[in-house]
Amino acid sequence: MRVLVTGADGFVGSWLVPRLLEEGHQVMAGVRPGAPASPRLRPEIPRVPLELTDGDSVNAALGRSPDAVIHLAAVASGTEAGGNPAHAWTVNAVGTVRVAEALGRARLEGSGDPLLLVISTAEVYGPGDRRPRVETDPVNPVSPYAASKLGAEIAAFEVYRRTGLRVIVARAFPHSGRGQDDRFVLPAFAKRLLLAKRVGAPAIEVGNLDVVREFNHVSDVVDAYCRLLVSGKVGEVYNVASGVGVSLREVLDRMCELVGYRVVPETSPTLLRRVDIPYLVGNADKLKADTGWSPKVSLDAVLQEVLDAQED
Repeated sequence: MRVLVTGADGFVGSWLVPRLLEEGHQVMAGVRPGAPASPRLRPEIPRVPLELTDGDSVNAALGRSPDAVIHLAAVASGTEAGGNPAHAWTVNAVGTVRVAEALGRARLEGSGDPLLLVISTAEVYGPGDRRPRVETDPVNPVSPYAASKLGAEIAAFEVYRRTGLRVIVARAFPHSGRGQDDRFVLPAFAKRLLLAKRVGAPAIEVGNLDVVREFNHVSDVVDAYCRLLVSGKVGEVYNVASGVGVSLREVLDRMCELVGYRVVPETSPTLLRRVDIPYLVGNADKLKADTGWSPKVSLDAVLQEVLDAQED
C-alpha cells in the first residue's frame, strides 16, 4: 500500500514510518516545506512538501495518489494551541478539510479509492464521569486544541458522507516514549527531576498532580494505527487506550523511585490549566474486537525510557 504520512518528521511519525516500512508499505513522508532534514527519517524515504495552511501545497501532495493517508500533522501541543487558537483551528481543522477534500475529489474523479486515517485526541471527550470513555460518549472539548481536533473529525466525516471517501478516526489517549519533547508532561517531569538530582535541588515545579491519565507507549499506539489501516471499519471512531489510569502524583512518585531521588512537588500557577479534565482514561474494546490490538509496554517501561532519553 502506498501510504502518505503527514507530519512524518514529528514524534509519532518517527515511530510510525519505520513500522509501516517493516510491514511492506511504500511510505511517503509529508513534511513542511523548508523543514530541516530530520535525523528521524531515513534519507531514502521520499519526502513530500506539505503545508496544511496552503491549499495548493496540500493538493500537490495528495496528487501523488496515495492509497492511504495517515494524518498526523497538527498543532499537537495544548499550550501552543491555547496561545494561538486561530492558528490551531487553521492547521488542525481547516488543514484536515483540505486533506479530506483533495482525497474526496480524487475518489469522485475515479482516480482512486483512498483511505484517510485521521489521528485525533481523547481530549475531545472533555470532563466526564470517572470511568473509561467509550466512543459513543458525548464530546465536550474544553481547550482550543481539543475543539480544533473535534473540528477535524467533523470535517472528515462530512466529506465521507458527501463523497464516499473512506474515513476512520483514531482518538489517541496520552502516549509517550523516546523522542517526545518536554512540552509534554512525562518528558517535562523527567527533565526537571534529573536536573534537580544533578544540582541537589529539593523541589520541582508542577501543575495539577491530581488529574488521572493513562500513558501508553508510542509503539503501542503506532501498532494500533497500522492495524486500523488494514482492519478498521470505515466511518468509525476508535479509542486507542489501555484503560489503565494513574494520577500525575503517582507518576511523579514512580519516576522518583526509578531515578533514586525524591523531590517535593511545588505547584506553579503557570503550569495549571485554566480548565482541566480530572479523569481521562479510555476503553479500547472496539479497537481490540476489530483489529486484535492490545497494548504491550508497561507504564514503568514508558517512564524509564523517557528518563533515559532525557539523560542522553
